[in-house]
Amino acid sequence: MSIQKIYKPIFALLVCLVLSYSSYAQYDRNHFFLRGRQALIEGKYSMAIEQFNILTQLDTSSHEATFFRGIAKYNLGDFYGAQKDFDRTLFLNPIYTPAYHYRAITLSRIGKYDLALKDLEEAVDLRPGYVGLYFSRGVTYFLSQQFDKAVSDFNRFLAREPKVADGYLNRGASYLFLGDTLKALEDYTTAINLNRFDAEGYVRRSRIYIMQNDHDNALNDLNSALLIDSTNTFALFNRSLVRFNSKDINGALKDLDKVLLIDPGNSLALYNRALIRSQIGDYNNAIEDYDRVLNINPNNVLAYYNRAAVFIELGRYRDAMDDYSQAINLYPDFANAYMNRSYVKRLLGQFNSSKVDYETAQQKVREYLATKDDTTRVSAFADTTKKFDSLLALDADFAKRDFNNELLQFRDVDIRLKPLFKFRIDISPKEFLALERRFRDPNVDQFISQLNAPISLSAKNNIDEDLMEIKELQNRRFDNANANDLFLMAVMESMNKRFNSSLELYTKAIENDPQESFYYINRGVLQSEMIDFISSIESNVQVLTLDNTGATRAKVRENTTKNYDYTAAIHDMKKAAQLYPEFPFIYYNLGNMYCLSGDLPESIRQYSKAIDLFPYLGEAYYNRGLVLIYLKDNEKGCLDISKAGELGVTEAYNVIKRYCSEK
Repeated sequence: MSIQKIYKPIFALLVCLVLSYSSYAQYDRNHFFLRGRQALIEGKYSMAIEQFNILTQLDTSSHEATFFRGIAKYNLGDFYGAQKDFDRTLFLNPIYTPAYHYRAITLSRIGKYDLALKDLEEAVDLRPGYVGLYFSRGVTYFLSQQFDKAVSDFNRFLAREPKVADGYLNRGASYLFLGDTLKALEDYTTAINLNRFDAEGYVRRSRIYIMQNDHDNALNDLNSALLIDSTNTFALFNRSLVRFNSKDINGALKDLDKVLLIDPGNSLALYNRALIRSQIGDYNNAIEDYDRVLNINPNNVLAYYNRAAVFIELGRYRDAMDDYSQAINLYPDFANAYMNRSYVKRLLGQFNSSKVDYETAQQKVREYLATKDDTTRVSAFADTTKKFDSLLALDADFAKRDFNNELLQFRDVDIRLKPLFKFRIDISPKEFLALERRFRDPNVDQFISQLNAPISLSAKNNIDEDLMEIKELQNRRFDNANANDLFLMAVMESMNKRFNSSLELYTKAIENDPQESFYYINRGVLQSEMIDFISSIESNVQVLTLDNTGATRAKVRENTTKNYDYTAAIHDMKKAAQLYPEFPFIYYNLGNMYCLSGDLPESIRQYSKAIDLFPYLGEAYYNRGLVLIYLKDNEKGCLDISKAGELGVTEAYNVIKRYCSEK
């Protein structure tokens, strides 16, 4: 069952809170607060964070600025970052009720229900007359599967707010999980009557009709939902089930096609479409769908089991045997898989092995019959009377387990590390704000002033460059004995992708002045970029791959992997660190290089060194967060990604939505 509306929008409370900000604030503070408030109201959450960052610098004791920054992070899906800000808010003002309320909502989004309930109890004690707290606590009780308590709180809420449709939707869901379909149906109907232009009520009510095999009423409700929102994937998915059960096979397939057009990674829709296609003899397309399901979830036992049946129909007996073996590896008690593999082995002439599988299947059946009354021990996969080729519904037991209880699942994706820092030509105008958290280093300023050229230290890949200015630099007479001139020539050669010439020039510069750390930084980065260039020619992409195959390997077209040697680049960066150990960007670059070399623990240590030296290096938080998420330390990783977003790394929120949102 979808609970997508289980959380109320926070806009209404937000407006009330931002308008009640203290009028005695100093002008400068009030200016930034007003800009942050307006950005929040307009949904420009990253801009709001920037303004509240400035406020927290102007006044470190401002609990309001920290609270509203938490609100902005929450709306960006950054729940860990929001929790951290709400923690800080309550440290500054322990009786600020909205912070308890929103920290509770945030905690429930990341599955910390006990802590959320504790916060809500505190909020209720502080403001017992605020009815919205009962709604939020009801939601938390629902999510923690305390459905009777959820009903009690929704009763309190609806007694004061009888016209709020979402209250009935959520109480109806609670009744449904308590097994009271009549009260659930009544609440869903009330919600529809209160808000006939919300598709959610029709979808919820249709699920009850489906449970009652009332296909006509279910279809009517789903049609109504899709008239309101033609892209509602829940409605389309459920209508496909109703149509299939009503023998409208083409209609069911069309609905699943629409779901997959909107959400190509919807594994449940792919699985159901594969089953339907196999049942109507569309075997090749069925196999394609099963392949996509297994690409998303390699541990989906039923996909292997049912794909094997399609392979048998196509005469691909060895493929079928392999799939049954995979199903057995995942669920060793899968009696039917042993039985079917026995049949395939017999077709292949493997009679002795076939006999072993058959006897194993019979033994599994005997074990099942002996223990089927003991629900703590019995495995459904040992039941040979059960069919495993039925369409899956959203609330199917198997779907909850092997589809991770999600309608939508995404393929593992390639997330690029933020790039290396190096000195490069950059004539873009420099505008620095007084409160900007910029790394200021007199050594860098002195080095750039000696070059007498538009050079800056940057990790940006695409800097707008004035071609005429660069051409003038290229036409300038350089002294081949002057280390700085050699360095400048090397920078320009690398810009033009003349890597070997650039490397030679950096080396000459180092020979002329072996104590200049910045030369080693650029030469190390160049050697890393040469590896990236080679990998692109070989159709490989150097990325951090957030899957289980290895974070630092280049993904190759043939699904093989290849490692590259960063030893020379790391050596240069270590030499730079030896010469200038206080420069944070050296350790950041080392973090990238160790990551791409496969040494993830060392990459984390290097990113941490960079952050210790310069706590506002957002790129270091971002890259360290990616590595931590890859290593399955999601909470720490997501906190790092959150900090990166707070410091202006906009890509952070895409990562947060994929890896740090509601579980």
